[in-house]
Amino acid sequence: MVGVLIVAIKIIVLLGFLILIHELGHFTVAKLCKVKVNEFAIGFGPTIWKKQGKETKYALRLIPLGGFVSMEGEDEESNEEGSFSKASIPKRMAIVVAGATVNIIFAVIVYFILASTTGTYISNEIDSTIDNFAAREAGMQSGDKIIKINDEEIKSKYDLDKEMEKSTGEELKVQVERNGELLDFNIKPTEVKNKVTGIYIDDKAKIITTDKGSSAEKAGIENNDEILKINGQEVNGSRDKAIEILNQTNNENQNINENENENENNDNKPIEFTLKRGNAEVTIKVVPDIVSTYYLGVNMKYAEDSFINRCINGWMETKVFVFSIFDNIRQLFTGNVGIDQMMGPVGISEVVAKTNGFREFFEMMALISLSLGVTNLLPIPALDGGKLLILLIEAIRRKPLKQQTEINIQLIGFAIIIAIFLMVTYNDILRIF
Repeated sequence: MVGVLIVAIKIIVLLGFLILIHELGHFTVAKLCKVKVNEFAIGFGPTIWKKQGKETKYALRLIPLGGFVSMEGEDEESNEEGSFSKASIPKRMAIVVAGATVNIIFAVIVYFILASTTGTYISNEIDSTIDNFAAREAGMQSGDKIIKINDEEIKSKYDLDKEMEKSTGEELKVQVERNGELLDFNIKPTEVKNKVTGIYIDDKAKIITTDKGSSAEKAGIENNDEILKINGQEVNGSRDKAIEILNQTNNENQNINENENENENNDNKPIEFTLKRGNAEVTIKVVPDIVSTYYLGVNMKYAEDSFINRCINGWMETKVFVFSIFDNIRQLFTGNVGIDQMMGPVGISEVVAKTNGFREFFEMMALISLSLGVTNLLPIPALDGGKLLILLIEAIRRKPLKQQTEINIQLIGFAIIIAIFLMVTYNDILRIF
């Protein structure tokens, strides 16, 4: 009982706080722009607490999964002083984007603080080279600093990894600094081949999703399938066990990397998955894809542990964190990520419930806050981004849309959001149960 109560408190505190700062953003900017706010509410449903201020009614409602700022003239024309509809377009735009902006800024600050306190970043200085890899064979040494790869500046391991991700095996121009002297190497990176199925699983060995076009998707593995066995070995509802078996399978065929002249597929044996799908048990054989990755074969040193280097680490980690959210949204619109991979309040609540300690809790808070902020700015009617789009149209036309047209657009957007919400919630429930 105590555990359930703690989980409920964590979820309410996290979601309630993020909604609070979002609505406070709208509220604060509205006040600064002299727009009258009739009601500032956190939550939906019946009112459990309220207080009438000089101009604004403040309310706390029963269901802590939302909130709103009700402004004079926001939903209909009003000639009253302080009406939203009578404010200038720049002021209305500022009010509309304020909530999402606060969520994004909060997420960036929290993540930067967390990343800055974990330690320093991995530098561009080589700690050691690895046997049978390109760097050692080319003559690179411990203590060398990698300055450039293909004329791109390398300041940290993050930069190095980014350049190596681009590699398709072609020769690289690598410039290093050794004892104050610049040396140039032409290095063909070492190819490492791995067997990949393209599945992603949760803690209970249930399929979260499969990569588009992957061998698993082509073979017929579906989201929410539960893995019972892999090649006849029991998984016992454990992600770790499933990964262990898959790694064993991946290591069975060492000559994938050792013999270039043989047909790889001869050695690429199918992996047999025994799955629970609904009430049925199905068996699917997946022939893994062979994916090539290219490496120099170097281990890099950590930068000196100093305040400045910790801040640099915080900045780099935060930059990756922010761009990963934008990349996920891009993949959603390009079709690389499906709606079935999205997570709604039910899924978020499950993840929040599993957080251990303050650090994990605040990492999750930052992630959800950033996602909330960025998603809210998408140009979809009924979201803040949709309202911003309508204001941009008004600015271009130099006159507002007809009120009924705007209402119809908002209703269509609201219907789309409700439909997506129901689909996401349904998938969340399937994943959990």
